[in-house]
Amino acid sequence: MSLDQTALEQAVRMAAGARLQTVKADGETASVILEVSGLDRAGRDALEAKVKEAARAAGAADVRVGMTAERVTRRIVAVGSGKGGVGKSTLSANLAVAMAKLGRKVGLVDADIYGPSQPRLLATEGRKPEAENQKIHPVQSPWGVPMLSMGHLVQPGQAIAWRGPMAGNALGQLIDAHWGDAEIIVVDLPPGTGDVQLTMLQKHKPAGAVIVSTPQDLALMDAARAIRLFEQGDVPLIGMVENMAGYVCPHCGESSDPFGQGGAEAAAKTMGLPFLGRVPLNLSIRQSSDAGEPPAAGNSSEAAIFAGIAQRVLDWLDVNP
Repeated sequence: MSLDQTALEQAVRMAAGARLQTVKADGETASVILEVSGLDRAGRDALEAKVKEAARAAGAADVRVGMTAERVTRRIVAVGSGKGGVGKSTLSANLAVAMAKLGRKVGLVDADIYGPSQPRLLATEGRKPEAENQKIHPVQSPWGVPMLSMGHLVQPGQAIAWRGPMAGNALGQLIDAHWGDAEIIVVDLPPGTGDVQLTMLQKHKPAGAVIVSTPQDLALMDAARAIRLFEQGDVPLIGMVENMAGYVCPHCGESSDPFGQGGAEAAAKTMGLPFLGRVPLNLSIRQSSDAGEPPAAGNSSEAAIFAGIAQRVLDWLDVNP
């Protein structure tokens, strides 16, 4: 018995809604094409099961489902520094979370192959990504930001002793993952100007780079090296963030500047770079980060600081397509 085309279409449309592109009855076989942009694998599987159930209820003995998706234009924002210990990973995590709160689809790659910290910062420690068609699916964080890190692929505490090519290949697997509808990928680069940074510039051209530095002269000297690396790779510089800028004692309220004051802002002005903002040396930021609760996800004064930096980065991306 042949399927009724009208009845089949009505049943499938009830199940698929606006994601239905075409449905065709051919004898007892139903052929359905769905538009699945923005759905992860679980979402696609659920939609397919729902459509098949509806088609069979309409009399189909066999249901064939095809899926299409619009190609997402994805842009990489590299977060770099010339040295370690300046809070670059904390800035990367909070930048990604803040941009997600502002309504953007954002993913995060922890490219610090040898010292991954993002699983701790975004509360995804112990999670393992799944693979599909030789690509891995990001781990979903509790803060609306899918992410990938070498910390998800190796045992906790395991030392990673890889030479440059292996590290570069690992970075490629993290970036060329199933990112779904993510339009921006924030990449937390390792400190310095080594193989991983060069691989990023050569194979995964960032749309722009954010430089993180503390106010002290030594950190600024190393940040200048990172800036020159991005310039040599023709990667536009979005701007500079001054981290650990000032400390207010929680007991007496007195303000001090253990790392100096305004150094990164002055350096940005000298080099003709936009200054994106200043993040204080704050105990609550450290405590929240250690607990896997990025301050940017809340409503504190620290969250407002990260939101301001994120908005300036997004403004830059919007006018530099």
